[in-house]
Amino acid sequence: MKLKLERPLVFFDLETTGVNVGKDKIVEISMVKLHPDQSEEIKTLLVNPGMHIPEEVSKIHGIYDKDVADKPTFAQCAGEIRDFLKNCDLAGYNLLKFDVPLLVEEFLRNDMDFDLRGIRIIDVQNIFHKMEPRTLVAAYKFYCGKPLENAHSAEADARATLEVLESQLDRYQGVPYVDANEVECYPVVNDISKLAFFSNAGHNVDLAGHIIWNNKDQEVFAFGKHKGEPVREVFRRERNYYDWIMKADFPLYTKKVVTRIYEAEYLQDLGKVL
Repeated sequence: MKLKLERPLVFFDLETTGVNVGKDKIVEISMVKLHPDQSEEIKTLLVNPGMHIPEEVSKIHGIYDKDVADKPTFAQCAGEIRDFLKNCDLAGYNLLKFDVPLLVEEFLRNDMDFDLRGIRIIDVQNIFHKMEPRTLVAAYKFYCGKPLENAHSAEADARATLEVLESQLDRYQGVPYVDANEVECYPVVNDISKLAFFSNAGHNVDLAGHIIWNNKDQEVFAFGKHKGEPVREVFRRERNYYDWIMKADFPLYTKKVVTRIYEAEYLQDLGKVL
C-alpha cells in the first residue's frame, strides 16, 4: 500500500562514529524524500566528522577515515541538509532514540537550530516492535519477503525502511492492537499523524529521554537524585541544579529543553515579584 501524504515524508538514516549522542558524529546521511505524488528524491552525503572513526565501527558500516578525509564537515553541509528536510515529516528506523537526537545535536553544535515543532515523526521500529519484535534485517525479510542487501549502508537502510512501512500498512490495517490500558484500537492506518503518534513509544520532552512527561502532563526528571520529580519544582527550590546540568555532559538539545523550562519558571517567579 502506498503512503497517503499531505506533504513530503523523508526517510533518513545515519552512519556515525559511535552511539553516544553527546559525543559522536555523523559520517554519512542518506535521505529518501517521498512526495505526495509518490515521486522520490534521494540525497546521500559522506561527512568528515573531524575525529577518528573507531575500527570496530568502520567494520560495521564500511566507512573509514580515508573515505571521508576530503569530504565536507557537517558545518559545511548543514544548510543543504536542513533545506532538504524543510517542510517535511520524518521517518526512519530507531530514529526517535538515535538518528533524530544525533542530527539535532549536530545542528546545535554548529549554532544552527532545527525546530521539531510541527514535524510528525514515524519510527518504523516502534511499529515493528509493538507488532512483530525483530531487527531491520529481519523486518525487511518478514514484511518484504526478500533479504536486505547492503545492510548498514545508509541508503539501503533508508529505502528498506520505506518499503517496510508500506508493507506494514498492507499487513496491519484493520488488525487490532491492545494498548497499555487494555483498550483495543486500530492504530496502523494510512495517516501520517496517527502513525507518528503510534510509533512514538515514549513520552520524552527532550530527545534523549532525560526529561519526560508524567501522567499529570508535568515535565519530570528521568535520572539522578530528582528522578520522577517535576523539573519546575526542583528548579524552584534548588536553582543550582540547573547550573550543574548545564556544565555536565548532557546532549545540547537536553540542555536547550532544560533552559526553556528554567527560564519559564524564572519569568513566572519574576512576575510574582513585580
